[in-house]
Amino acid sequence: MMLKPTEEQIIDHYNQYDEAERLKHDIGPLERIRTQELITRYLPPAPAVVLDVGGATGVYSFWLDGLGYSVHLVDIVPRHIEQARQAAQEAGSSRLASMRVGDARHLDFADELADAIIIHGPLYHSSDREDRLRAIAEAKRVLKPGGILLAFAITRYAGLIYGLLRGYVFDPVYRRMIRTEVQTGRRENPPAWLVTFPNAFFHHPDELKAELEDGGLVHERTLGILGPAWMVPDLDASWKDQARREVILDIARLTENEPVLGPRLMAVARKPDDGDERL
Repeated sequence: MMLKPTEEQIIDHYNQYDEAERLKHDIGPLERIRTQELITRYLPPAPAVVLDVGGATGVYSFWLDGLGYSVHLVDIVPRHIEQARQAAQEAGSSRLASMRVGDARHLDFADELADAIIIHGPLYHSSDREDRLRAIAEAKRVLKPGGILLAFAITRYAGLIYGLLRGYVFDPVYRRMIRTEVQTGRRENPPAWLVTFPNAFFHHPDELKAELEDGGLVHERTLGILGPAWMVPDLDASWKDQARREVILDIARLTENEPVLGPRLMAVARKPDDGDERL
């Protein structure tokens, strides 16, 4: 299938940017631990079948496999799947239930296969709402009745807050970019010096809830992953100090019910089962 320009841009971006390293530095360790906390809070018990859609190099896939889940990793970037396969060759690593290049809008899985689906990148890499709704509809198709979808997104104000902290807002091109983001959710025309997505969509929590419901799912809650905890001065040094790390995590947990306070959020939704009035 011929790729749309945005899909080509996604692949080009990740061919130049090493996603496998992202969670090791800066806000990455905080994001990883909080994401693991929230995933385990809502997943059904192992050995449930989980699809990790847009799961990149499989950081969460391999972790979930180690907890006893049957995990299928799907990502649109061939490099990511190759990196996951290389990781699976390491001593003590799992090969997972499957690893494949795939599109969240056209999942190569049977109806009602999965107990849970995790969607990472597809909802913010898809600037077209219809594409996001197709990804949600595909998740619904593959989920068992009553199955859980954990949908990850980037908040509408992420670029604005990040730009304020780094002083990027004084660059007129950056400021035009974040003005569009805040007003429309669309990331477009980033400055050439900024390593970021060329195109994306950043959600307000209400928009994410509406998209999940329009896709036929029952929205249960939306939670912030980091809150404002990532803004602590000298995050890397503070994270290495055990006492300060616990404070940072406590702040992230304390503010999780206000998802606009941080750059990333996770929505919990469920496929209706036979006992639901809504189908």
